[in-house]
Amino acid sequence: MNTSDPAWTVLVDVPALAAALGADTLRVVDARATASSPLRVIDARFSLADAQAGRAQHAAGHVPGAVYADLNDDLSDLSRTGQGRHPLPDSDTFAATLGRWGIGVHTQVVVYDAGDGSMAAARLWWLLRLIGHARVAVLDGGIAAWQQAGLPLATAGDPVPPLPPYPGHFDHGRVAGAEEIAARLKHAPGWLVDARAAERFRGEVEPLDPVAGHVPGAVNRPFALNVADGRLRPAEVLRAELQQVIGAHDPAQVVLMCGSGVTACHLLLAMEVAGLGGARVYAGSWSGWVSDRSRPVAAGD
Repeated sequence: MNTSDPAWTVLVDVPALAAALGADTLRVVDARATASSPLRVIDARFSLADAQAGRAQHAAGHVPGAVYADLNDDLSDLSRTGQGRHPLPDSDTFAATLGRWGIGVHTQVVVYDAGDGSMAAARLWWLLRLIGHARVAVLDGGIAAWQQAGLPLATAGDPVPPLPPYPGHFDHGRVAGAEEIAARLKHAPGWLVDARAAERFRGEVEPLDPVAGHVPGAVNRPFALNVADGRLRPAEVLRAELQQVIGAHDPAQVVLMCGSGVTACHLLLAMEVAGLGGARVYAGSWSGWVSDRSRPVAAGD
């Protein structure tokens, strides 16, 4: 990311964020000094093993000025059935949440999690893009990179002057549904890419969902392959490898999935870094697919 670029839309590194926040901000213990800033930092740390862990980590120490986004409460609507473990939130509800966080149409948003962006910084990055907000980037390396750079953390509460609900609506044309997946099952491989770990894709283990395996015809690209030392790998490396995964398919015809539509967003982020923009996410992903036991399932490679 060019630190002179006034709009970060994919990734931003720690030095650039620290410079944008400014030395005065980094010496404060709460967010009052940055309450009117056009820059808003969001902490999206989350653990599938302990849903309260991310909130506790935020309270124990966060990037100064950051507010907390909860994957279950803010970035999903768990009341929706048949749409996977992390169904999309209601568009109007999410717009109101953005206003509560002080995000308007001109706000530069930087979102981070514990490290590589997969849980759940990339999910929030995608939702913001889905509602029409372009000025959003993931902090490369997350809070781990921030701390490795010797930068301070804040522990106090972060009051943010609320704004009206964000003036946008989800573009559902950028979201794939189960009906489309079912209709394309016989298409040439490469159009549907599953970001789960290889052993889950093959159906050898399934720690979270009631059925093991994968959607027939999907190809596997574990999201962890896009990362080295907690950061996204170089664009040229990602492009070469991801181009092999999707083959002759135009990125705009590619659908990404995972277990519940979270780490698929990390794969989408990697494709954007690689210059392969335009793919869509199957929001229900594997957990949504197997909610209907009549849908076909494959195992192995």
